[in-house]
Amino acid sequence: MPQELTLPAQETRIAANGVEWIAVQGWGRMKWLWHGFSTRRGGGSRAYCAEGTLGELNLGLTSADDRSVVTENRRLLAGAITGSAETPLVTLRQVHSNLVVRLSKADVDLRAPRRGDGLMTDEPGLLLAVQTADCIPVLVADTKRHVVAAFHAGWRGTVKRIVETGVGRMRLEYGCRPEDLVAAIGPGIGACCYGVGDEVMSAFESQFAYARELFCEVYDSDPVRIRYPMLFLTQRAPGHSPIGPQLHVDLTEANRRQLVDAGVKAEAIRVVGGCTSCHRDLFFSHRGSQGFTGRMMSVIGIRPHSK
Repeated sequence: MPQELTLPAQETRIAANGVEWIAVQGWGRMKWLWHGFSTRRGGGSRAYCAEGTLGELNLGLTSADDRSVVTENRRLLAGAITGSAETPLVTLRQVHSNLVVRLSKADVDLRAPRRGDGLMTDEPGLLLAVQTADCIPVLVADTKRHVVAAFHAGWRGTVKRIVETGVGRMRLEYGCRPEDLVAAIGPGIGACCYGVGDEVMSAFESQFAYARELFCEVYDSDPVRIRYPMLFLTQRAPGHSPIGPQLHVDLTEANRRQLVDAGVKAEAIRVVGGCTSCHRDLFFSHRGSQGFTGRMMSVIGIRPHSK
């Protein structure tokens, strides 16, 4: 049942400017590191909230929201995480790929974001950001060399091994050692809510020997269906009726497995938890809102003068 698979959301923090965000447990000890996962709470966006309620922290430049409001929301997030709204927040034009971009201050151009689904840097003062509204955000930090990276992993990017590829790029570009890395998997749609078709399982099976372990059959927990099952019977041939269990995939576990396969120690990986579709009061969810929704950001960076 869905409730058996739901991960509880981690406790949030509220910054002085009203932004509500999530920190990774234990990462506060790394004084050189900026990091955080945003929620939908705080900010001034009115595009996706009910009339008469407080504004929200939509961080995506969506067609339904005002660009100036979103820009100010991004400044609020930067201020909440780094203490300064002027900290450069660098984003990507995400394309569900395995492309990872190396960044330095010399080549940052906020007006023309690069294409890809991963960012990495060893330069202090930059806040790397990936946007999500169900997809899985993954943050990685090298505790010795002070290198950071952020990855956006939907199911297509997961199949293309965006996280595993990203850790490999960190090793190649910066000489990172997997045993020095820590990682955090942020809020995303959980196995409780992420129903998919057979084509998604086929795509995973073509890439991963353990693919079957990422999927399970989940039964509808709609109380009306449970109490009155006869109302939902159909005359369609067996195997063609939508009634019955649906195939669900666990993207959080899929990306945790990629981190382990890339050499990151299992005990160095934190799963923040929180299904975006289950907790729509706290998170934006593309699927839970039928496509009309804002975006959250997962951010990571290096404090200036930390090296």
